[in-house]
Amino acid sequence: MDHTNGILLYVVFQASMICLIIYFGLFLQGYLDEQFNQLEELQDESSPNFVEEVVALFLKDSPRLLSNIEQTIGKYPQDFYRLDSLVHQLKGSGSSIGAVRMKNECSVFKAHCNDRNLEGCRRSLQKMKREHATLKQKLESYFQLLRQVGPREHAVNSRK
Repeated sequence: MDHTNGILLYVVFQASMICLIIYFGLFLQGYLDEQFNQLEELQDESSPNFVEEVVALFLKDSPRLLSNIEQTIGKYPQDFYRLDSLVHQLKGSGSSIGAVRMKNECSVFKAHCNDRNLEGCRRSLQKMKREHATLKQKLESYFQLLRQVGPREHAVNSRK
């Protein structure tokens, strides 16, 4: 192996280690749960970007739901049934990718809906928006680095 190949191999190794750190950090910090692992189990050679595509769908659709929730909160009289329905959709979307913090905050929001607590709904919506923004940033960084590492035989999926 010549010097250039050795350096390239080292850089790929370093990037793979960073991917692992980010990956496990998402779980240890409570952003993702076992559902994300189950998504990974569905990924194979025929759909090597399956997980990233499912996450991208969530990240594309969830801002619309958050916006609809915000608009519904702003209307008078308050439609707690509609709010509950919208948050139920968001909770299901988040659960499908293992977004545990989003799912948990959606549960808090739904409890506020049941109590007809508009202020609680507003506070919970702000938390959901922050959790969503943080999760989006972390997942986008993770998948961007994963693409840079190269083929799907990287360290994270090699645990199968």
